[in-house]
Amino acid sequence: MDGTMFGRVSLMCTLLWALLVCCAALNVKVAPKVEVLKGETAKLPCTFTEAPLSGNTLIEWYIEEQGTRKRVAFRPQGGSGKSDEGTPLTGRVTIGEDFTLTISSSQPSDELVFYCQVNAGPDGVADAATMLKVFFAPEKPVLTRPSSQAITVGETTSSEIGTCVTMNGHPQPRIIWFKDGQPLPEYKDRKEKTYMIPSVVKEASGLYTMQSTLYMQPTKADKDSVFQCTVEYSMPGDQIKQKKSDTITINLNYPSEKATFSLVNTDAVKEGDTVTMKCETDGNPQPEFDFTKNGEVITGQGGLLTLKSVKRTDGGVYRCSALDYDNLDADLSGTINLNVHYIDPVNVTPVEPQVVMLGDKVEWQCKTKASASHTVQWKKGSDVLSQDGTLSIQDVSYDKAGEYMCVGAVPSVPGLTAEYSVNLTVKGKPMIETPAAGEVAKEGDMVSLKCSAYGYPAPQFTWKPSGKESVSVEGNKVVSTVTLQTTAEIMKAGVTCEVTNKHGTDSKTFPVSLKRAIDNSADRVLLSGNPVLTSADKQQGGSSGVVIAVVVCVLLLLLLVALIYFLNKKSKLPCSKKDKKEVASGEVNNDIVVEMKTDKANEEAGLLNKRPSAEQC
Repeated sequence: MDGTMFGRVSLMCTLLWALLVCCAALNVKVAPKVEVLKGETAKLPCTFTEAPLSGNTLIEWYIEEQGTRKRVAFRPQGGSGKSDEGTPLTGRVTIGEDFTLTISSSQPSDELVFYCQVNAGPDGVADAATMLKVFFAPEKPVLTRPSSQAITVGETTSSEIGTCVTMNGHPQPRIIWFKDGQPLPEYKDRKEKTYMIPSVVKEASGLYTMQSTLYMQPTKADKDSVFQCTVEYSMPGDQIKQKKSDTITINLNYPSEKATFSLVNTDAVKEGDTVTMKCETDGNPQPEFDFTKNGEVITGQGGLLTLKSVKRTDGGVYRCSALDYDNLDADLSGTINLNVHYIDPVNVTPVEPQVVMLGDKVEWQCKTKASASHTVQWKKGSDVLSQDGTLSIQDVSYDKAGEYMCVGAVPSVPGLTAEYSVNLTVKGKPMIETPAAGEVAKEGDMVSLKCSAYGYPAPQFTWKPSGKESVSVEGNKVVSTVTLQTTAEIMKAGVTCEVTNKHGTDSKTFPVSLKRAIDNSADRVLLSGNPVLTSADKQQGGSSGVVIAVVVCVLLLLLLVALIYFLNKKSKLPCSKKDKKEVASGEVNNDIVVEMKTDKANEEAGLLNKRPSAEQC
């Protein structure tokens, strides 16, 4: 390589090195986009690299308004940061040691392009731009219908369906219309049958209020359609969110094509019911209706014909008719064949109350007529006695007396019944029911006895002996209750109740006895040295064989006691300790030992119907 060539290569390398040093001298980096919610704090970072320079570098933040840059804050490298006066960010902006720009209480007006500019003096100037995005969710949209009259199907121009308004959103949101849950295409051309007219207002706060009005030429199929609007808006992180309004329907007028005449009552109609018939068309509004029955004009109200407390004569053919001037060719009429079910009052023979002698026969006949298949039943209380209309009672007894009911019914029409009641009185001599014994704890106590007797005329009561008496009636019976003090004679002979009327007399004796005392002590019987057996009420779970064995043993003991007593009476055994010991120690059975002891001679004598003698001790 000669000297000339070497010089050229050296020059080119020098120029390339100078170019690389110049381009790499200063490089500024910022975030392309910073997102923040309205009212929150925004942080815009800024970093830079430079070749070794002197320490006189200045970092500045600018905003761009209407194509002009305006500084809002600055900070020398190694110095303190300051904000500029007279800017939209004055008082809300600071610059940190790392040259990050901090904006407090972000507002929609802060959504600008920010520039971080690094001024390195003789080493050059460089900057980078970042975009601040401010977000705020709008309010729930409000959907309202126009205050004008109903929309008529078939009009040649589109009618206003509703207006949707959403307020205070940022950035500018979007309104979408829905019909029956499906979005409507967004048309703004008024030549279309369906279109929207949007409008937007930027408030002083910098937030947006959006409005959209929907116009359509609805058809009859839209009479039940549901309309709704949705606001679609952006949030940080590329989120797309929505808020839905309440729904509305439209008041749509359309001509009638057919009429429907129906019976509102769901159950079969019977006499006394209120009947409602409804006439309506498939148009809106409803036309005027005319009602007739069997060709005669009757008065209804609107589309309703109401008949109160109907009778069988109200049955017949009812007709409703109407005329729609928007569709004169339509046949708007309907008919109902009303059937009113009925049942005649039941006819009972004989109708008079029946009074018969005890043992005689009585019979009733019951008949009725009805609009449908019916039944006739005779009842006494809840008991069904006959289902053919005839009630015959043979050999009448006192318990047959009382009220009988004939009930006519139409099973196919619930609640359609007719009934009539008759009364049977049975006369004859009195008859007393089986008397119930009285019990007292001891002689001298008061006892109450109840004497129940059948009979007609009502029997008169006589108690022997007498006491305090009260008389009441229980159904077919007359009941006399007497309360008196027990005596020895009453305990022996009882109390007699006598009843009498003009047909005869009856009497019954009521025994009075002492209440049985329950002995809770354990009776002990020794059987060949076996364990003690307690009384039957003390035993639980014992077998029937054991119970029978105990009963047999008790009977044997009673016989033994009777034998000893008889022998004692015959031989007049003296009452001495020696004799008692001999009797007690006498061998009766190898396996049974009986010991009799008593401290009350009078009590023993009473049980044996014997008075104590002077010889007894």
